[in-house]
Amino acid sequence: MKKFIVANWKCNPTTLNQAKNLFNSIKKGLGAVKNTKVIICPPFVYLEELAKFKRTISLGAQDCYFQEKGAFTGEVSAAMLKDLGCDYVILGHSERRKYFSETNDLINKKLKSALEKGLKPVLCIENTSQIKQCLKGILKQKVIIAYEPIWAIGTGKTPSPAQAKSFNVKIKKLVASNTIVLYGGSVNAKNVEGFIIKSGFDGVLVGGASLKPKELINIVKFVDRI
Repeated sequence: MKKFIVANWKCNPTTLNQAKNLFNSIKKGLGAVKNTKVIICPPFVYLEELAKFKRTISLGAQDCYFQEKGAFTGEVSAAMLKDLGCDYVILGHSERRKYFSETNDLINKKLKSALEKGLKPVLCIENTSQIKQCLKGILKQKVIIAYEPIWAIGTGKTPSPAQAKSFNVKIKKLVASNTIVLYGGSVNAKNVEGFIIKSGFDGVLVGGASLKPKELINIVKFVDRI
């Protein structure tokens, strides 16, 4: 099974030119990747332009709304993302839960909408109860799970390989055996080995390090050699 690297740019960078340069630097540096699926998730405003250059890199969005269209000012639907060339969408990220008060029920609706429109969701969770509630009424193998302990996001701190593996095992017991499970939270080129080899994750969700082309390239190339 291929490994997955999901790069979440969050609210970065601040201009289209910067986004294009960053994207093309990553694409050029990666070259031919054989065993790893690389997914870049830039801010929504850059998706249409970056879709022109994606080729060996897949595009994902950082969120979507559960309604297809209507009077929902400021929202972006899964149908719109699919039309722009997205194949994936991150849902339930801890920052969405924290800053925008997203609930498991809302995330469940978003997941269903994304799947209906042909997007592959990356569901971010911190605990197993979130899995049960967010995936209610959903075939589990259709969703990628990303375990992200909140205390590790952007702090430089990470769980030990043993701690991470323990949670990975718990997730696998709750979902289908062929469900892709990622680790997210202060991932870099130095610690990615522990999450893939020692903890047994199927890939990683990369935040801050994904804004540094050389760092992300090193992460992908290491994982691709495994």
